[in-house]
Amino acid sequence: MKKIFLIIISSIFILTFIFGLWTVNIYNHLIELNENIKTQWGQVENVYQRRSDLIPNLVNTVKGSANFEKNTLNQVIKARSKATSFSINPNDLNQNKINQFQKAQEYLNNSVSRLLLIVENYPDIKSTQNFYELQNQLEGTENRINVERNRFNDQVNNFNSYRNQFPKSIIANFFTQFKEKGYFQSSIGSEKSPIVDFSN
Repeated sequence: MKKIFLIIISSIFILTFIFGLWTVNIYNHLIELNENIKTQWGQVENVYQRRSDLIPNLVNTVKGSANFEKNTLNQVIKARSKATSFSINPNDLNQNKINQFQKAQEYLNNSVSRLLLIVENYPDIKSTQNFYELQNQLEGTENRINVERNRFNDQVNNFNSYRNQFPKSIIANFFTQFKEKGYFQSSIGSEKSPIVDFSN
C-alpha cells in the first residue's frame, strides 16, 4: 500500500515537472517571437522616420520656386506632422493600432505623391540636382518601407501562428504581452490596377 502511494506521488511529481518544463519552453519561445516583432517594428519605424526626415529638405527645395502652390506645401507639412506625432507602444501592436499608424503614413504618402505630381509642371524645380537627389532618396526609402513592412508581417505571422496553436494558446492567453499582433494591410483600392490614359 505504501509502495503504491509512493509510485502515485512520484508519478504526479514527474508529470508536474514535465508539464512545468513544457510550459516554460512555450513561454520562452513566445518571448523570443515577441521580441523579434518588437525588433522588426523598430526597423519599420526607422525607415518611416528616414522618409519623414527627407520631407523637410524636399519642401525647402520646392519652396525656392516663388510661384509654387503654397497650399500643397502646407498639406505636406501638416501630413508629416500628423504622421510623426503618431506612435505605437511596441508592446501593444494590435490590428487597430497598426491600422491607425498605417492611415497616418498613407496620408503623408499621398501628400508627397501629390507634391511630386505637381512639380512635374515646374521644370525649373524638377531639373535641380538637389530635387533630383531627394526624389531618388524618397523612392529608395519607399522601397525600404515596403521591405521592412513585409518582414514585420512575416514576424507577426510566425508569432500569431505559434501562439494560436492548441494548447499553446491556453498558455499565451494567461499573459497580456502575448495577445495576437496586427498586420500591415494593403490600402483600400490597391487591388485595382491604375488606369493609364495617354489620350489627353
